[in-house]
Amino acid sequence: MAKSAAEAEAAPETVGQAVIPLVNSLQDIIARLDGDAAAGLELPQVAAIGGQSSGKSSVLEALVGRDFLPRGPDICTRRPLVLQLVRHSAPEEWGEFLHAPGRRFHDFEQIKREIQLETDKEAGDNKGVSEKQIRLKIFSPNVLDITLVDLPGITRVPVGDQPSDIESRIRTMIMQYIKHPSCIILAVSPANADLANSDALQLARLADPDGSRTIGVITKLDIMDRGTDARNFLLGNVIPLKLGYVGLVNRSQEDINFNRSVKDALAFEEKFFSTLPAYHGLAHCCGVPQLAKKLNMILLKHITDMLPGLKTRINAQLVAVAKEHAAYGDTVESAAGQGVKLLNILRKYCEAFSSMVEGKNRVSTDKLSGGARIHYIFQSIFVKSLEILITYLYKQEVDPCKSITDEDIRTTIQNSGGPKGAMFLPEMDYINTSHPSFVGGTKVVELAKHEVLPPKTSASLSVHKGDMDAGTSLSGGSQMGNSQLGGSPSSKLHSIIQLKEPPITLKPSETEQDATEVAIVKLLIKSYYDIVRKSIEDAIPKAVMHFLVNHTKRDLHNFLIRKLYRENLLNELMRETDEVLIRRQHIQETLEVLEQAHRTLEEFPFEAEKIEKGYDLAGHVTGLPKIRGLSEDGPNDIYTSSPNRYSVHQASHLVI
Repeated sequence: MAKSAAEAEAAPETVGQAVIPLVNSLQDIIARLDGDAAAGLELPQVAAIGGQSSGKSSVLEALVGRDFLPRGPDICTRRPLVLQLVRHSAPEEWGEFLHAPGRRFHDFEQIKREIQLETDKEAGDNKGVSEKQIRLKIFSPNVLDITLVDLPGITRVPVGDQPSDIESRIRTMIMQYIKHPSCIILAVSPANADLANSDALQLARLADPDGSRTIGVITKLDIMDRGTDARNFLLGNVIPLKLGYVGLVNRSQEDINFNRSVKDALAFEEKFFSTLPAYHGLAHCCGVPQLAKKLNMILLKHITDMLPGLKTRINAQLVAVAKEHAAYGDTVESAAGQGVKLLNILRKYCEAFSSMVEGKNRVSTDKLSGGARIHYIFQSIFVKSLEILITYLYKQEVDPCKSITDEDIRTTIQNSGGPKGAMFLPEMDYINTSHPSFVGGTKVVELAKHEVLPPKTSASLSVHKGDMDAGTSLSGGSQMGNSQLGGSPSSKLHSIIQLKEPPITLKPSETEQDATEVAIVKLLIKSYYDIVRKSIEDAIPKAVMHFLVNHTKRDLHNFLIRKLYRENLLNELMRETDEVLIRRQHIQETLEVLEQAHRTLEEFPFEAEKIEKGYDLAGHVTGLPKIRGLSEDGPNDIYTSSPNRYSVHQASHLVI
């Protein structure tokens, strides 16, 4: 039972020692990506923000336990410094820069000079500011695994080569880091200034309105006005933060000028908090050891919460980049390889064309494409355009009988029949009088009579009857005349001689029957015109599909091979543009980075219950367990050596 408890207590430390270096490795990997490729892959980290000379650099140096950052009266941090603290068991300490792989800096003064040189390289040597990161990894047995970002301090008055909007630029740069939910905000504020006017807390509230991922750091507690203290600040009575506050005592400028070590400053800090009654009972939120432990614990939990989602995003981006990389294909130099690649391109193009026409490719949900668009053009645009064109040409609806008079139709009817008479003859080939749209039979007769015959009145009937009587009388008179003429040969010969000759142009007489036949023919012509027009509307799309679309589908591949598959054209056709070459190289590099990040994540077991086991983050105001060697009443560790300035011993809190 005791063994299992010991294992449970040791489990978090073991996993914690693995999870933060894992994120450090991922940060080094993803740092090689540009802004667009790295979007959405923000890793958990701690960003230190604050006003100029608020003590940010002193906080970082206190966490490392060494003096390694450029210092001065003006702005010192002019480029974001990503600081990765890696705890190891070896007694030696050294630093490594990402821009100088394989090179170890054992002299921390040399690390300071390298930071200054890299800063001047990008931002100039006259107080300029740059957004490009400097990545430094420090290996030491006296640190906890933490990743921090030291951002430029907020300044309001431009100096040197700084632009007039330097404050706005620095604020924008800071927001680019702290706006992401994966970032823990370390808001550094000096104790000798009003906390309500803190630039760091103001920016932190913009990025983290509920204060759930902001840690407040109150620096310079030793230089507050006499009779005042920061107890209310540290207890969160002024501006509450869910992760609480930590109070620190920084090295003074005099300490820096006289090269007093960070170790001496830490010893003085512990003495300060142990001797002032105002800070008794606040051991959980005072001193660099508490800040280091707090950051390590919070960052560890934050990482375990963020890693599963990060793994999903990396996998999704890896699939997308791999797909784009496959679309670009590999570069081919030989003529044979270029020929094979060209044939594959032509084949895929023809297959894509056929699939698009047949509607088998990817279906679009917002617009018609391929064969569906062709069908829409035929059924909607072509038919409407044909009607509009006819209306435009004739300025009205087309009448197929407009240029033919009724007399022309009547004459044609009588002439076409010869001695027998006929009304309507088919054309030379064939008129389908059985067509369902063709008007014929009794229907056309009824329509024609309805149009031709007026309603008969009594007057018309009497007139018609009178005509019939006159005709009868005339007929009877003729019979009488004939009989009389028949009685005398001379009178008969005289009658024949007196006949009038027919006119040269004989026009048919119009009767009621003739008018009906003319109306019938006009109706049949109009009906057949509509049938012919519909046939043309149907035939043109068929002709286009057969002679253009289907023909193109069948012969496109052979045509492209005949025209393009030539040895003298291979180099020209297969030559890639500069944009494609650059994009291919960029995709290749991005793919390699994402694959490396994927492999790194695959090596880590995502077992959150083991990671969080043994920590009760809700059991304390700050969410931290007690640090051994620092009780509520003050420190009880014994220092092995002490500087002459202070009558205290060296702290052992960095060897945890």
